[in-house]
Amino acid sequence: MQTPQAIVIGGGFSGLSTAINLAHKGLNVTILEKNEQVGGRARLYQEKGFTFDMGPSWYWMPDVFERFFEKFDRKVSDYYTLHRLDPGYEVYFPEGDKVSVDANLESLGKWMERREPGSFAKLTQFLKEAEYKYEVGINDLVYKPSRSITEFIDVRLLKGLVRMHVLRSMRKHVSSFFKDPYIRQLMEFPILFLGAVPDNTPALYSLMNYADLKLGTWYPEGGMYSVVQGMEKLALELGVNIQLDTEVTGFEFNDKSISAVNTNKGTFDADVVVASADYNHVDQKLLPKKFSNYTPSYWDRRKMAPSSLLFYVGINCKVKNMEHHCLFFDAPFDEHADAIYTNPRWPETPLYYVSNTSKTDKHVAPEGGEALTFLIPLAPDLEDTEEMREKYFNMIMDRFEESMGQSIRNNIVLKRSYAMLDFKKDYHAFKGNAYGLANTLDQTAILKPSLKNRHLKNLYYAGQLTVPGPGVPPSLISGIVVGDEIVKDFNWNLKQNTTVTV
Repeated sequence: MQTPQAIVIGGGFSGLSTAINLAHKGLNVTILEKNEQVGGRARLYQEKGFTFDMGPSWYWMPDVFERFFEKFDRKVSDYYTLHRLDPGYEVYFPEGDKVSVDANLESLGKWMERREPGSFAKLTQFLKEAEYKYEVGINDLVYKPSRSITEFIDVRLLKGLVRMHVLRSMRKHVSSFFKDPYIRQLMEFPILFLGAVPDNTPALYSLMNYADLKLGTWYPEGGMYSVVQGMEKLALELGVNIQLDTEVTGFEFNDKSISAVNTNKGTFDADVVVASADYNHVDQKLLPKKFSNYTPSYWDRRKMAPSSLLFYVGINCKVKNMEHHCLFFDAPFDEHADAIYTNPRWPETPLYYVSNTSKTDKHVAPEGGEALTFLIPLAPDLEDTEEMREKYFNMIMDRFEESMGQSIRNNIVLKRSYAMLDFKKDYHAFKGNAYGLANTLDQTAILKPSLKNRHLKNLYYAGQLTVPGPGVPPSLISGIVVGDEIVKDFNWNLKQNTTVTV
């Protein structure tokens, strides 16, 4: 048979993963990427000697990355070098209280015991339960395509439903172990970007605490874009054709199939198409209404994970006593969560995060300088103006300078902001979201937008608006799941591709 031609729309993590998986299975694959570089939200920004990861900056769940490369007879170390951060991060609380989360949890334990005697011992049991959820959730649940409820009729899963705490809230689960408000905030922090307040998030997601505290926080040399470059290299080794600055404008159809993909640079024939671009954009803007999976009202009812206001800041001095990752919870946690999820608005006193990659990597900033990324999580689709961005920059900078005990603003040599309007412009992001669809109980597994188009035989979806959900590891898994489903659906028996072609 003639080798099938697969078109992948979008070259982010899920698009690269999909392309690699399909090319490895023997298909001819072309990635059509709208922007000037692959990576999607994980693009690279360089100016005046500073280098910034524009999107993801936390490398968690290293086992997922290892499993990904092993599937293609490669190793992570073939493409980039990892270092475990120690401490993984620091958290700043009100009244000058802070804690370092180190690899052996010693400093965390001392801090917890000072806050709540006996709490560190309870953490052992908490993490033991979280480990079980991680093993079942990450190794079983997230690799299911979620096209039928029958996929989940599994003895191991059914037996473990109680232990998975699917119907218990994260807030109640954490509170059953810890009473101190700061400790509870620390345990609830990993779910802040999942798309709901702790009261409405299943305790299943305490698996994130295991990923955080046990598996650790890592840094790939050169930043997260090194992972993108590694995946791009692997894709090229497998013969993937990558077309940059190529925006998809529509499709040509033959009966109930897409026969070609139209772009600003011409037409690409297709036997199968995977849209790893924004699902809503493809579903509502690129497809004729008769081929859409969902209605506009369906999308409007979706609960979204946050958007973000980011600042990429280059300074010509060093910040004293600052770690690689810093979380500033020196403001009311629940009030900010309410502003994101319950009563969407610009937060009165925002929590924020700062990444200082130059703490670990001397190559990302000129000598004597720092490359800092500030991030404020926000409700999606808020009014986004330059005046509002500047207001919030000064708001968090006042607190940052006070926490660090030094002036920063006078040493800024580069500053760029990035928020909802930019997410919409660069990625067609639905409502300007940064993280995708919220991981709430009513948007889990088969209740997420389907990875398969219901009307077209050869259109599939990957990425953060479908299964398994938002985040870099789930995006990698998304490409594995959809590629496997395609070959199964078409019953293609192709010769596996393992050869290096470039």
